[in-house]
Amino acid sequence: MNGMELAYRKTAMEGANGLGLLIALYDTLAGDLRRAADAERSNNIEERCKQVNHALLVTAHLEDWVHRGGGGELADQLLVFYVSLRRSMIQAQAKRSAVMLEQQMTLVLSIRRTWHELEARNSSRLESPAWAQVQPFPGNTSQHFERNALSWSA
Repeated sequence: MNGMELAYRKTAMEGANGLGLLIALYDTLAGDLRRAADAERSNNIEERCKQVNHALLVTAHLEDWVHRGGGGELADQLLVFYVSLRRSMIQAQAKRSAVMLEQQMTLVLSIRRTWHELEARNSSRLESPAWAQVQPFPGNTSQHFERNALSWSA
C-alpha cells in the first residue's frame, strides 16, 4: 500500500460509520488478495506471504466483529464465508495459485458491493424526511432564522 492510498483510507475511516468501517475492511482484504496474487505471479514469495498473512488477520477481525454483534442467519452465513475464505487462502498459498487468490478477491468484492448498496440505502433513509424540513415563513430570511436560532437559550 503506497502513501497516497494509506492517506485516502485514513481520511475515509475518520468519518465512517459501522458499515463504512466494514466496507473499508473489505477494501483492505481485496487489496491484500490482489497484491498477494501479483506477488505470486512475480515469484515474490516473501511479499505473497506478507499479503496473505495480512488478509488472514483482516478476516479474523471480520469474524470477530460477527461474533460480537450476533445477528442470526446472516451472522451464521458470514461465519461460514470467513472460514471458507481462510481455508481457500491457505490452499492458494500452499498450491502457489494466483488464480485462487483472485477468485477469493472476486468473492470479497461481491460481498463488499452488497454492503456498499446497504450503506447507500441507509444513508438515503437518514436524509431528513419532508415533515422534518423547516420551511421559512413568508417574509423571513434564513439570516433572521439563524440569528433567532443562535440566540435562543433555555
